[in-house]
Amino acid sequence: MATDMNSTKLTQGAHHVGLAVRDLEEACGFFIDALDFERVGEVPDYPAAFVSDGTTLLTLWQVADPQSARDFDRRANIGLHHLALRVADEERLNIVFERVRTHPGTRIEFAPEPIRAGSRTRHFICAMPGGIRVEFATPFA
Repeated sequence: MATDMNSTKLTQGAHHVGLAVRDLEEACGFFIDALDFERVGEVPDYPAAFVSDGTTLLTLWQVADPQSARDFDRRANIGLHHLALRVADEERLNIVFERVRTHPGTRIEFAPEPIRAGSRTRHFICAMPGGIRVEFATPFA
């Protein structure tokens, strides 16, 4: 996107994304261990943790009662369908896929493939531990 066009917009992308998770440490582990995010803060009383890859900041909030929490049904509920993270190129996408695929509690929906027929943009989707869907995609080409 052109820089001069962005300067006229009222917003400038996502400041952070907040995710309600069943198990805070399990969710942190996914982002930190599988994706090299860093823990940049926390609010133990909430409990919440903040993790970042240096570009994207995620706020991970543990639900009050993990046992009674219900999984999000993307076909029936309004809300976050999935979190999509950009990966620099196809080589790194394959590295991320291998790390995510072998991370405990992660379910792969599909392996890296073109985002649509004829596109050079590739992506894959998984469900991280706790069930939140995360997509990884190379830049649009």
